[in-house]
Amino acid sequence: MKRGAKLSNVLKDAERLRLSFERYGLSGGTIRFFRKVIYDHYRREGRDLPWRKTRSPYRILVSEVMLQQTRVDRVLRKYPQFIEAFPDLRSLAVAPLKEVLGAWQGLGYNRRAMGLKAIALEAAKSGKGRMPVDSDALRDLPGIGAYTASALRCFAHGRAEPMIETNIRSVFIHFFFHGKTGVSDREIMPLVSRTLDKKDPRKWNYALMDYGVMLKKETSNPGKRSLHYQRQSPFEGSGRQLRGKILKILLAGSRLRQDDLVGQTGADAPRVEAALEGLVRDGLLIKKEGVFNIP
Repeated sequence: MKRGAKLSNVLKDAERLRLSFERYGLSGGTIRFFRKVIYDHYRREGRDLPWRKTRSPYRILVSEVMLQQTRVDRVLRKYPQFIEAFPDLRSLAVAPLKEVLGAWQGLGYNRRAMGLKAIALEAAKSGKGRMPVDSDALRDLPGIGAYTASALRCFAHGRAEPMIETNIRSVFIHFFFHGKTGVSDREIMPLVSRTLDKKDPRKWNYALMDYGVMLKKETSNPGKRSLHYQRQSPFEGSGRQLRGKILKILLAGSRLRQDDLVGQTGADAPRVEAALEGLVRDGLLIKKEGVFNIP
């Protein structure tokens, strides 16, 4: 379908649903039409992603952590390599941080890799090498919040879990909050819960996510009208980029002093010093006798 025709259909569906919602509220007919629109798009253009082909809680966890603030195309390149290097919780739990960061290179936000290893350590210790199923037990693990716990329960175990992430949020704002800004997740969640397809929650949530991806391509991203929307700061020239450069240099096998890293990164000494302090504070580096290294 050509882009102009697709956008026209998207807008027509949104207007039809708006009228139904305003006249009848979230009636059975409104919900059925909403699901039809989402599922029709999923049948035509649903994404074929490797983590959607598994029920492994560990592999789904890896994909969810990788996908945080990272484009799907980058995750598609790294995900199979990471799974090959660390095929299960135990292998990740016992791996040196340096190996984990090496496998993570190219995804950015290296604290996520360290956080993923921390989850593996805790789950391996308290869960006999398995991820828990209970929502509270999942949220007791370091770095797992409400969305990730719901995603694991839904995608690994087929539990009917209402959830909100960036693409799902965009879908509900697009269809149910016409012209409204500052929409909170608290306003959205009752709609998410009532429209949830409890017969096949995995398929439903995947379909919502894919419709949200399409909306961002075809329309002015509805997610920008969320109360929780934050524009990502530019990467080029950022502290994140400098931290990544430093880790990449040290992952190559070097143990270096601050002056050496100033020379190799080409950054000003105060910026390198601040980056190093942050990396040490986050546990990604250790400093001993003026020399920096990955633990």
